[in-house]
Formats: sequence, structure tokens, C-alpha cells
Amino acid sequence: MASRRKFLQQGLGLTAASFIAVPMLGCASRTPLHAAGAKPVTPQAKATAPVQPSASQQMVGRAGTELEPPPDIFDAQALDLEFWLKPRVIDVVRPASGERAKILYWKDGEIIDAAYQDLCHLLRDVNGKETARIDPKLFETLWGTQAFVARYGIEQPLEILSGYRTPASNQKLREAGVPAARQSLHIEGRAADIRIANLNAEVLGGLVRSFRQGGVGFYYRDGPKGGWIHADTGLKRTWKG
Repeated sequence: MASRRKFLQQGLGLTAASFIAVPMLGCASRTPLHAAGAKPVTPQAKATAPVQPSASQQMVGRAGTELEPPPDIFDAQALDLEFWLKPRVIDVVRPASGERAKILYWKDGEIIDAAYQDLCHLLRDVNGKETARIDPKLFETLWGTQAFVARYGIEQPLEILSGYRTPASNQKLREAGVPAARQSLHIEGRAADIRIANLNAEVLGGLVRSFRQGGVGFYYRDGPKGGWIHADTGLKRTWKG
């Protein structure tokens, strides 16, 4: 499993001569992108890997204090505009149901409605068997995370451990001792617990946090698959569970 140190020591070929800070391009928008005068940026040079944080900085958060921001290489706000203009295909797997799908859900500045419905079904409550509308901003973060790490050769499906939950399913998890908030954003279709093979929770969570779309929970666990990351579109906050 790739740690942040190993990840940074790989031959990172991220292009960055003209990196600009751009917001997430709202995938729910029906306004054509060209109407805003957006022009793709053509990078011309290679990025230099940032200075590695100290061991003490990397461990911040495990003691329950505020987590340090990830190195610049994991800052999604520094991605070139061309990254956000390309069609968005998300490769998703649900271990709980054994389903996997690779779906083109956003193109030419618009969500493809049929594909969006398919994704909502994939993120359904697999226990209660109910489907709900998922916040489109959540899909932005999930796709962006997967597309970002794919630049470095990590082309694995995004594991959705938990998506939408009915209130009843959420309560059952709480009663079973599973870390689930009473007013969980999973109930509103605004949260997902995710994992990517070969990427540990620290690296994945740091990247998700850099999208600045909402809350990020780090759930460190021992074992071959490690922990997972909670991502939501609520208030910007970070915690360890």
C-alpha cells in the first residue's frame, strides 16, 4: 500500500507550468463552459515535488488535533483548467453488493441524467434497498479524486463502502457500534465512505480534503485493506474516527 512518502518518491510527472487555482466546476450547471470564456491551459513544464512534511506534521490528527493540509502535490485547487473540462468517467465498485460500473456521467458542462440516475442507484442503501438523489457536488469530489490519482498510474475503481442510508439503516449501524452520526449526511445523500486500493487513508483523505467541498473523516484501520475516508458536502471540517 502506498504511503504518502512512497507516493511522493515515485516519478511524479504532473504538468504544472501554468497551474492556476480554479474552483470545482459545478457539475450540476447547465451553462455551457465556453459561455464563461474558459480556455484550457496547456502546461509546458514538469512540477517539482514539494518539501516532505516532518514526521511530527504527518502524525498530526492521529492524536485528535487538527490535521495538517496535504503537500501541494495533493492540492486539487492547483489543477490546470483542462483537467476540469474533460468528460468525467467514474469507475465505481460496491463491495457490499458485488456491483461494478464505469460510467460517463458528465460531458460538455452538463450532467448526463440517465448516468446520474445509475450512479444514484449504485450509491443506494444496500441494506434498506432504497435509492435517493445524491448531491452532484459529491460526485465531483469522487470523480476528481479518482482522476487525480490516475495521473500517477493508480487506476483502481473507487470503492463505495457506504453511500445513501435510510434513517433506519443508519440507526442500526449506531446500535451495532459502527461510527455513524445521529444526523448523518449519508441520510441526505451528501456523504460516502470510500477507499482506493493501494492508497492509504492518510494520502486519500489529504487529497479529498484539498477539494474543499465539505467534511473529511479519517478512519484508520489495520489490515490488508486499511481504513477508509468519509467525504461529504457539509461544513468544511476534519476528524478522526
